[in-house]
Amino acid sequence: MSLRVIVEADGGSRGNPGPAGYGAVVRDASDGQVLLERAESLGRCTNNVAEYRGLIAGLQGAAQLSATDVDVRMDSKLVVEQMSGRWRVKHPDLQPLNAQARELARSFGSIGFTWIPRERNKHADRLANEAMDAAAKGKSWQPSSAVEEKPAPAAPRVGWSAPAGPPTTTVLLRHGQTEHSVERRFSGRNDLPLNATGQAQAKAAATWLAAHGEFTAVVSSPLRRARETAEVAAAALGVPLAFDDDLTECDFGAWEGLTFAEVAQRWPDELAAWRGSAGTAPPDGESFAAVARRVGRARDRLLEAYPAGRVVVVSHVTPIKTLLRLALEAPSSVLYRLHLDVASMSTVDWYGDAPASVRSVNVTGYLEP
Repeated sequence: MSLRVIVEADGGSRGNPGPAGYGAVVRDASDGQVLLERAESLGRCTNNVAEYRGLIAGLQGAAQLSATDVDVRMDSKLVVEQMSGRWRVKHPDLQPLNAQARELARSFGSIGFTWIPRERNKHADRLANEAMDAAAKGKSWQPSSAVEEKPAPAAPRVGWSAPAGPPTTTVLLRHGQTEHSVERRFSGRNDLPLNATGQAQAKAAATWLAAHGEFTAVVSSPLRRARETAEVAAAALGVPLAFDDDLTECDFGAWEGLTFAEVAQRWPDELAAWRGSAGTAPPDGESFAAVARRVGRARDRLLEAYPAGRVVVVSHVTPIKTLLRLALEAPSSVLYRLHLDVASMSTVDWYGDAPASVRSVNVTGYLEP
């Protein structure tokens, strides 16, 4: 069971440094309902320390609710940029707080950090001021009686007991080879075609699929390399072909078409930040956390459209890795631990009343001559 939440956090200091406090709000991302409030006076400290303490309290609240995906929104440019890895943490008072927040962030399946203007962070700001006001009167802050903290969702069913119904089976097929694949270049939203090897790989995959049972449909990314692979599969299987924009590859922005070495030379700090956080995007690109949000939507639509079906999903490295991560309920760091060859297949059974089951990963035997 997944729970997506929004964390809004703020902190303030009357004097900087001076009497300080923080406020944090956790909302259900689906409807904006307030699930939890946190606030506390901190004695004498700076604004930045108070802001980090608000962030930590919000992340702790999200963890208490067993949130799987978190969207952090703060009006502190410094905290957002430091947590996204784009700015270094130089002040010694902030370094341990940043480390604590990062450790909490790693416990979620995906997390992103977004700067918002102060007028959009009024709830957390109000809580921080209420905490400071209460401390000035010698009292402790109390949450609003109108807010009832939502209990953590029940743990998903685990173990070897059989689920109540049949699964939706997805065979996750990475597209065949392109010229970018051969040269190991960042290949995101381009519309390169399959090369000759890629076309042969698509035919081999389609032949193997046709020999291994009946399928309900083929659902594909609309990008050309995926579309060409999917068209061959759908024709061999005799099933409908549909496209879903949320299955497109990650947008690598300014890095598109470059090798890893070229990116490392031109954007060393940005590359290090991107490798260290799923919430960090390449320049003018898209973060893995953002990819996870849209791939999760695509997965939900697929399961609704094809209950108990067998579906070939043709996509790219990042979306397929993300689907495997969602099935495993694993942290975003697993994206860096999976390898997927071109034209490889991975299979997942999705159950409505039980955890998903990953049956295979990166199968390529059918490509051997």
